[in-house]
Amino acid sequence: MNNESSGTDTFNSNYHSWAERNGFSDWALALLWIIAAFILFQVTASVVAIVLMLMEGGISADANEMMSQLTENLDLLFIGNSAGQILFLGLATWFFARLHSSKEGRKKFLRFSIRPDTLQLSVITVVLIVAIQPTIWFLSWLNALVPVPEMFSNMQNTQMQMIENYLRGDHLLLLTLFHVALVPAICEETLYRGYVMSAFQKSWGIWPAIIVSGLLFGLYHIQLSNLIPLATLGMLFAYITWVSESIIPAIVAHLINNGGSVLGGDVLSRISFCRNYPRINATIVGRNY
Repeated sequence: MNNESSGTDTFNSNYHSWAERNGFSDWALALLWIIAAFILFQVTASVVAIVLMLMEGGISADANEMMSQLTENLDLLFIGNSAGQILFLGLATWFFARLHSSKEGRKKFLRFSIRPDTLQLSVITVVLIVAIQPTIWFLSWLNALVPVPEMFSNMQNTQMQMIENYLRGDHLLLLTLFHVALVPAICEETLYRGYVMSAFQKSWGIWPAIIVSGLLFGLYHIQLSNLIPLATLGMLFAYITWVSESIIPAIVAHLINNGGSVLGGDVLSRISFCRNYPRINATIVGRNY
């Protein structure tokens, strides 16, 4: 099991990172990067989607019509979101982690390590994620009872309607799984269970790191009516990462959770898009449409 002084230069007092040498707290630097990465990701996603729409035939100057066009071209939004996540949640986070560790220790800092039991732990994690889905749905139901500002409620309802329309229409399932499951699984885990968790662990210890990284993961999705299940999943992924000493099982768990939601939504959309179970598809945790 991992511990706060596990054998990497990241948690070894013999190595002083750029952040330490320049008087920056690891947790504060991580918080700043989360905000910056989120903004850069959203801007990139929007710009890429708009450029693709212009290439396909133009876009209206009217704000309402533009939003309608974006809703009707959700596949282009998927491409934009994936581009933003890959560039900033994934690649840029990899480079930013250099501020907290040595060049040689960056891979260990982000927990991109494979142990002899990593495959076994990944399989166990898959079983665990499938088994706890009823609990996640129950937490979603409880969270739905908590009043939230109308703006956030409308935002999530719009998101759900867009996904419903997309799944009911013609779409390539493999591409949907790529955008909604694979890309978020790798990029979000790199940011939250790799970078954020390690940075907060250096400052506050492992348990505060698990809790805080999970809460930040929940808040990242801007779904207040889904914050409890999202944060719970984030903490579970963080705990799995700590126990396994690797980010790989958490990536697999994230992939299965999102992919299962997409497959379930795709099947149920052929019937009624689970009108009686509206929270099932809200567990698609990788997106911010």
